[in-house]
Formats: sequence, structure tokens, C-alpha cells
Amino acid sequence: MLRLGVTAVFLGLFLIACSSIEADWQQATTANTTGAYQDFLKQHPNGQHADEARSRIHAIEDDQAWMAAVNANTQQSFEQYLHNEPNGTHAQEARDRITGFERAIAWKSAQSEGTPAAIQAFLQKYPTGPESDEARGALQKLQNDFQVQLASYRSRTEADRMSERLKRKFGNVLHDVVVVPANPPDKLNHIRSSPMSEDEAKAACATLKKSHQRCEVVKSS
Repeated sequence: MLRLGVTAVFLGLFLIACSSIEADWQQATTANTTGAYQDFLKQHPNGQHADEARSRIHAIEDDQAWMAAVNANTQQSFEQYLHNEPNGTHAQEARDRITGFERAIAWKSAQSEGTPAAIQAFLQKYPTGPESDEARGALQKLQNDFQVQLASYRSRTEADRMSERLKRKFGNVLHDVVVVPANPPDKLNHIRSSPMSEDEAKAACATLKKSHQRCEVVKSS
């Protein structure tokens, strides 16, 4: 009987302890703050829910660090987040944000240089992203920055007439033939091909010369 009585006492104490842990855990989860979970761990460092309490503390600290980085919204703030939380929930997004800042800086540098080589180097390093789409457009414009000049006239009427004649004859080679109107102090109306790359312009001009058509490769106006 004595043994049964002792067992019952221990069972009762165990149930009370369990009830206390569950009540404290419920209180901590309701507050859901690092302080609440730390208080729980002080009371029950090795009890049930202890590991989960530590995980929740880390999750809250991770989210707080991330929000601080987002609110600052600088390359340095996201680098600081990664330094503090290298395996944090938002680590990959932080790396993506840092890449975005680096890409924007690199694009400004390529724009400042303004050469096809600089833009191609940028695209090789950053093939995707909003700046990359802009870079491809800029590169296309730079590459198609030449025209084949065919003739020049003071009279716009004569220039238009000759433009139609040359278009019928060489349109398949030049893609199109247009009149660039006189723009003072230049008083001449120039007949030119549509914009193309320098290599395309040279090849087209070489073909025209075989047909005894005068031409020269010029930079687009």
C-alpha cells in the first residue's frame, strides 16, 4: 500500500509539472516574443518545448533582422543581414537584393563608358534583370548606328524622287532607303539606307559599288 501511495504522489507531481509546463508554453506562444520564450526557457531549460522555444526565438530574431535590412534598403543593410544570419530564412532574397544593387552600379558604369564592348561585358556578367533588358536595347542601337549614304541634293523634291528610284533598285540590299532632311547649317538632303551595323553597311556598300552606284558608310545622324 505504501508503494502504491508513493507512486500516486509521484504521478500527481508529474501531472502537475506537465500542466505547469503546458500553461507556461501556452502563455509564451500567446505573447510570441523573444522575451516570452526566454522566460519559458529560464523556467524549463530542458523541458518539453525547450527546443521549439529556441527555434522560435531564432525565427523572430531572423525576421527582425530582415525587416531592419528591408527598411534601410541599401546594399550594406542586406550584407549586414547575411553577416548576422548567413543561414537565415531570407538569405537567398538578401543575396538577390545585393546582386540587384551591384547590377545597377555596373550598368551606370557601362552607360557612362557608352561603348559596345562595355555593354557586352555588362551583359556577360548580368544576363538577366531590368538593367540587362535596357542594355540589350542600348547595344542594338549602338550596333545599328551606321548607314549607307547614296546621294545628296539641295532640292527635297529631287531627293525624294531619287530615293524612290534607289529603293526600287537596291531596297533588297539596303532594307530601306530614306531621305534625311536638311538640318542647318547642313543645307543638303541626304539619301541613305536604314540604320544597320557597320559590317552590314560596308557589305551593302560593296555590293552597290559592283553595280556602279556611288556610296559611303557614315554614322547615323
